[in-house]
Amino acid sequence: MEHNIELESVSISMPSIRAGESEKRIMSKLPSKITSRGAQIHLVSRHPEVYEPCDDSFALVDALLADRTNLLEHKPMLCLEIGCGCGYIITSLATMLGDETNTIQYFATDINPHAAEATCKTSEAHGVHVEVVLTDITSSLGKRLSRMVDVVVVNPPYVPTPEEEVGCEGITASWAGGENGRSVIDRILPVVDELLSEKGWLYMVTLTANKPSQICRLMGERGYASRIVVQRSTEEESLHVIKFWREVDEAMKGQSRTATQTASDSWFLQFSRSTFWRRNN
Repeated sequence: MEHNIELESVSISMPSIRAGESEKRIMSKLPSKITSRGAQIHLVSRHPEVYEPCDDSFALVDALLADRTNLLEHKPMLCLEIGCGCGYIITSLATMLGDETNTIQYFATDINPHAAEATCKTSEAHGVHVEVVLTDITSSLGKRLSRMVDVVVVNPPYVPTPEEEVGCEGITASWAGGENGRSVIDRILPVVDELLSEKGWLYMVTLTANKPSQICRLMGERGYASRIVVQRSTEEESLHVIKFWREVDEAMKGQSRTATQTASDSWFLQFSRSTFWRRNN
């Protein structure tokens, strides 16, 4: 029996990710070349209302590349990007994992319909299948992915701004993070805790102003260990890509992986392979 997920069409006050560029972001020129294990810049779809790959995007992809051997050994079954923008990051992850057996499922969410379209185009241009869900963080998915996601990647709106800018329409929503740049981040963390499998990993971009050490402590209270995979400094600020994982006893890992495998197999038998969000042709 197919399991179809209906998308939300209501207006949501808090965005899941940036919708465009801003002079307040840490910016850099796009590189002329990129490793073949990541998405190709010239194949990334662009739209004036969608945030393009920049320093933070490259830092996150570099972190995934730096951890690629571990990711391959990790053998994830389900990967998710929250706030996919143009699709550069989730497509890079799919490309570097090189799943020839087509056993890994890739999901991406964004509240911006232009971003959803761009991600579809970017993934298709790379021959990658990504289920793109138009939603705020993962709200329209409900509990369907609970404890099933093995890898979550997120480059959130992290720029400190007045709270009233958080959730504004247009480009502002792409970077406005509220006080300490934490308004959206603090909404994402408990969601990720609900989504991650027992062996699940989270890779997240933060700014020094976001108080990353405090974020690590908060996640530690939820049972997560953490480490900085990549750190990039500019004249203005420092970016950190932090990896989080559950601290699970070795004796429990085998049991949890078996349970996750069984749950995933059961869920995917009901899952329609058609993309949740489709462009109007």
